[in-house]
Amino acid sequence: MSAETPGEIPAHRDLRVAIIGGGMSGILSAIKLQEAGFENVTVFEKADGLGGTWRANTYPGISCDVPSHLYRYSFEPNPEWSHTFSPGAEILAYFEDTARRHGVDRWERTNCEVTRLVFDDGVWTIETGDGARDEADLVIAATGVLHHPSYPAIEGLDAFAGPMFHSARWDHSVPLEGRRVGIIGTGSSAVQIVSAVVDTVGQLVVFQRTAQWVIGAPNPPISEDDRSHYRQQPDLMVALRDKLGHQFEVNFANVAIDADSPQMHALEELCTANLESHVKDPVLREKLRPDYRPACKRLVLSPDFYDAIGRPNANLVVEPIERIEPQGVRTAEALHELDILVLATGFRVDRFLRPIEVIGRAGVKLDEVWRDRPCAYLSISIPEFPNLFMLNGPNGPVGNFSLIDVAELQLGYIMQLVGLLTTGRAREISATRQATATREERRVEAAKKTVWMTGCRSWYLDDRGVPAVWPWTFTRFREEMARPDLTEYELVGP
Repeated sequence: MSAETPGEIPAHRDLRVAIIGGGMSGILSAIKLQEAGFENVTVFEKADGLGGTWRANTYPGISCDVPSHLYRYSFEPNPEWSHTFSPGAEILAYFEDTARRHGVDRWERTNCEVTRLVFDDGVWTIETGDGARDEADLVIAATGVLHHPSYPAIEGLDAFAGPMFHSARWDHSVPLEGRRVGIIGTGSSAVQIVSAVVDTVGQLVVFQRTAQWVIGAPNPPISEDDRSHYRQQPDLMVALRDKLGHQFEVNFANVAIDADSPQMHALEELCTANLESHVKDPVLREKLRPDYRPACKRLVLSPDFYDAIGRPNANLVVEPIERIEPQGVRTAEALHELDILVLATGFRVDRFLRPIEVIGRAGVKLDEVWRDRPCAYLSISIPEFPNLFMLNGPNGPVGNFSLIDVAELQLGYIMQLVGLLTTGRAREISATRQATATREERRVEAAKKTVWMTGCRSWYLDDRGVPAVWPWTFTRFREEMARPDLTEYELVGP
């Protein structure tokens, strides 16, 4: 059975399966379960439709920072991508279309937020926000990472008199033309917004706490001739995906784990050259120059941010924010008067399943298990929470590869465990405490050698300052996902 494309599983036992989340991973899970012969499946989605983060995030300029022909399901090549890095609406349409063509919509329950999961005697009881209850033998948590907005702890945040919203909750009813717009944050979302709106707004004020390293990534349109060739010769898309994946893996994914590698130093030179060649104003250039090594924080890709922030109507403010006032944002030097305030302040990436209340075997509560920080065996299984498997869970390769490839590999692994349930070899499956603890100790030690530990503050770091990511090569991750080591699992008999 292939890890990426699991084959048909003998369904001796008709498992009831609950998928929590209708984004990229949830759609993937539903498709692969259907291919394996499962019929009793429900996809619980809290939003009004499938698509996950690409449904929730609709801010101006949104696009993926992974090339389009790499950021797609391996089994669903798309010849119609319009750009090298396609816009968010196009990615959402791709997921919606894929789900529709594979019949995922027959299993979806939208506007249905799971609030509680309780395991008892081999069965998960599922409670939703509308008061309904359901049961499942198996739960796949495809809840994602980027869906709980993080709001800054700034005095007076609610005092602003004008429209104020998070980038992940963009209010399209608010006109931007000629307005004074402030953006708090300088991560990927903020950079994309700046480039998209600077020529529309009257004045743009960007409040920067931490400068970001930016790679100049051209985003040319894909020509109609190329799209025609992809339609007629799908193998060209396969070859392109393989090439992009190899480049990504060799030039970044496997480089980030070694802070002193020659490739990492070459990446630093590339980032520095991009800054110095595109920002001519020496004062602005130094404001934009980070005081940490490139890739310590997630690299930002943009073809034109440095040009945009240098526009006459753009102002980069690096003084700390003291408070928000009705008229705008107050720093030590001035009150920056604004009409609109955008919070591009990222996400609470340590939430995963939460705020769902999850109660495992013998009443063990996930909130207590994760009191210090979230942890899961190979990012997939949690001891004492049988038959609950996570996609893109804690400490996975979220920082160093396409999450679609990660999810496909993880799901192939999970489906092999599910095979033990369907054939009756086990009734309950969960990682052992010892295996989970041992793997975590090794991960923490390996993380100390990565570029993420070279002296910056980033969302990769947990409460100890340890990167909460996979610290080895992607090749190793692929090997780990090829086949479960059942000696590290607790299997409760049929």
